[in-house]
Amino acid sequence: MNDKTQQIREAAKKLLSEGTVDLVMGWKKASVPLSCAPVFVRTAAEADELVWDGNCRINLANFLPRRQDKVGIVAAGCQARNVVGQVVEKQVPRENVHIIGVPCEGMIDPAAVRGLEGREWTDAVVTDDEVIVSGDGFETKSPRADVLMRNCALCVHKNPPVYDELIGEPVPEPEGIDRFQDIAAIERMSPADKTAYFDELFSTCIRCYACRNACPLCYCETCFVDEHQPQWLGKSVDDADTLIFHFLRAFHCAGRCTDCGACEAACPMNIKVRQLTRKLEKDIMELYDGYEAGMSLDHVPPMMAYRMDDYGEFIK
Repeated sequence: MNDKTQQIREAAKKLLSEGTVDLVMGWKKASVPLSCAPVFVRTAAEADELVWDGNCRINLANFLPRRQDKVGIVAAGCQARNVVGQVVEKQVPRENVHIIGVPCEGMIDPAAVRGLEGREWTDAVVTDDEVIVSGDGFETKSPRADVLMRNCALCVHKNPPVYDELIGEPVPEPEGIDRFQDIAAIERMSPADKTAYFDELFSTCIRCYACRNACPLCYCETCFVDEHQPQWLGKSVDDADTLIFHFLRAFHCAGRCTDCGACEAACPMNIKVRQLTRKLEKDIMELYDGYEAGMSLDHVPPMMAYRMDDYGEFIK
């Protein structure tokens, strides 16, 4: 058991035994290697199920909107920013959520591990520096930095910006990372090349909506893809309908996305769906004085507010 796991368990037990919260949202060890499952802990005794490691990819903020009870939630940097966003968007009262912030070194991408080790592995261990997978007669070690989720490799907000208590010490924030180098390359493409790029990017999409279902921003009671009157797009895997779904979903995330990677982690086809949300993240930063979602409880996302000095003469 690592130190952070022990501290999270102790924090949960204290919150539950003192009646500060009704439950604590965290992760427990799952039966599949390199995975953790969400768990709702309601008693101090159950807190011993909680774990923290590089497999806590699922964004627990997805379970917060419209809850009426008092909730403790374990959250890394991007996940805590999503909680902040939900408070700002009036989806959960600030007094009803207790953020147990955890500085994060990045989550492991099982697909990246499979790419390095093609043999079937039955056990895996994640340390601060490496990932060790083992199977029938073999053990393979990989540097942790080589098998991180794509969003984690570019993350510059590893520490929660808002929290009620912090587990462990803050970790250094990376500097000098060009987070949008690949997005800028797409921007320089010709229209025809962009069309070909996105057609290829989403060619394997099966319209399972896992990206939407995993996203903590997609809390609408009825999604636009499920509307019938009016019906915005078809339900098939027709190329045009598929692109419209992904483009519109991305636009709904503009100014709100924390690049938590939940969408890509959930995608069974390993599609880089973040290419769309990251483009909008880049645009929002450039157009609105470096704004980034979820960094402060006092800042409303640009697409949800109006100011007389808003960007663009067309708005006035």
